[in-house]
Amino acid sequence: MKTKTGVRLLTAFMMITMVSKAQDKSGISRQEPHRPQVHFSPEQHWVNDPNGMVYFNHTYHLFFQYYPKDIIWGPMHWGHAVSKDLVHWKELPIALYPDSLGYIFSGSAVVDSNNTSGFGKKGQVPLVAIFTHHDPKGEKAGTDVFQNQSIAYSLDEGNTWTKYAGNPVLKNPGIKDFRDPKVMWYAKQKKWVMTLATKDHITFYSAPDLKTWKKESEFGLREGAHGGVWECPDLFPLKLSGKTYWILVVNLNPGGPNGGSATQYFVGDFNGHQFTPMDTQTRWLDYGPDEYAGITWSNTGSRKIFLGWMSNWEYANQVPTQKWRNAMTIPRDLRLKQSKQGIVIASALVPELVNISANTAVSKNVAVNKTLELTDKVNKLKSQYILKLTLAQLKGLTIKLSNKKGEEVLIGYDDVKDQYFIDRTKSGKVDFQKDFPGRFTAPRLSTSKSPDLTIVVDKASVELFADGGLTTMTAVYFPNEDFTGLAINADGKLKLNTLAITGLKSIWK
Repeated sequence: MKTKTGVRLLTAFMMITMVSKAQDKSGISRQEPHRPQVHFSPEQHWVNDPNGMVYFNHTYHLFFQYYPKDIIWGPMHWGHAVSKDLVHWKELPIALYPDSLGYIFSGSAVVDSNNTSGFGKKGQVPLVAIFTHHDPKGEKAGTDVFQNQSIAYSLDEGNTWTKYAGNPVLKNPGIKDFRDPKVMWYAKQKKWVMTLATKDHITFYSAPDLKTWKKESEFGLREGAHGGVWECPDLFPLKLSGKTYWILVVNLNPGGPNGGSATQYFVGDFNGHQFTPMDTQTRWLDYGPDEYAGITWSNTGSRKIFLGWMSNWEYANQVPTQKWRNAMTIPRDLRLKQSKQGIVIASALVPELVNISANTAVSKNVAVNKTLELTDKVNKLKSQYILKLTLAQLKGLTIKLSNKKGEEVLIGYDDVKDQYFIDRTKSGKVDFQKDFPGRFTAPRLSTSKSPDLTIVVDKASVELFADGGLTTMTAVYFPNEDFTGLAINADGKLKLNTLAITGLKSIWK
């Protein structure tokens, strides 16, 4: 994790809402201007990286980098939230506070079912958090050993945490950026594997007990994008046509495809000791400007559910919100598909979104002759909906979100350049940082001549899933009033096989 000073934060929030209830039991309505209504954001103050994401006893835990005293980055804590359905969240008290070893930076959490750590008592299964202790005094003194890995455990399903007396469990060997441990159980060799960001590459460690770690191997010194420091990694298997592939996710800041921070990944093999990529291509999990620090939940079996921080380090501290700052993406299911780039990750909205879905309007064989106005179909949806299009043939189009002030966000496909794009140049408040306004692009990875597009629109963000999720883009924006207008513009005559609009209820009321 990283800020302007090379630091990253982690706060986690716990929520225990039932699927049938969207009301935040704290009584907070979360209805301020620009407040996400279908994405998780804290009641107040600063948030960045998702951390410690673990599924246990039918509950999804989300911890996150959090600073509870301001809306700018500061001494990192782990905030905590829980959900029964990945949609409705209940924010709980802070899980981990800074201590004499430093701030609580990013990391992960696991279910220690076999009690390898010895933390379990009287049959209680321990949850173990593995995180980076960041010592600000050591950083200020100019040492290279101010980041070390520590652990904490919970015996009450994550409600309270005890830090291990023997911390740190993995001491820094002299690497300035030595952080963000993502830990998984490698059953074949009966050991825990830690994937750690070490400056501009990844180092793998293993331990039988989450306490005694040894170095296994390194990866990435000459692979992938290197425009900035590597952070927040993740390692997990996915299957395609019955074959298992290993995915190594590496977040990068800066150096993303559209500037600033972004998430890259590699497809390959892992044998318990070393990761070997299939090729040297650089792949991006999200091409938009506003997805970063994304990782997956642990203990979900073969299902891999991904969540990212919906912001960018270029302007995260300056975005024009007053009570809170930044949010998370919609959770996404990951799977593998074949594409023009070979085997790549496809992202899909989690099906649990049905829990906040309102009426769906579906039209078939829709002709677009230059412009199709859809404002009357969305003006009752309070700027929260999912738009799905399937095209009869591949042609250029632009989806326009707008308001009565003349502000707009454009999302679409450029058939000349064979690119998807999001343009927020005229989206409202854009002058708080020079790189915020602009047109952001992503390549089309599908070989199909009949594309499909899904966009999730919230109060101040859009997420694009194109060609079955092969291309994904995320962008935030800050209009001076809500976007209540929707239109589809075509470069000529365009036929839509299907057009579907689904309203989304607020997760906060």
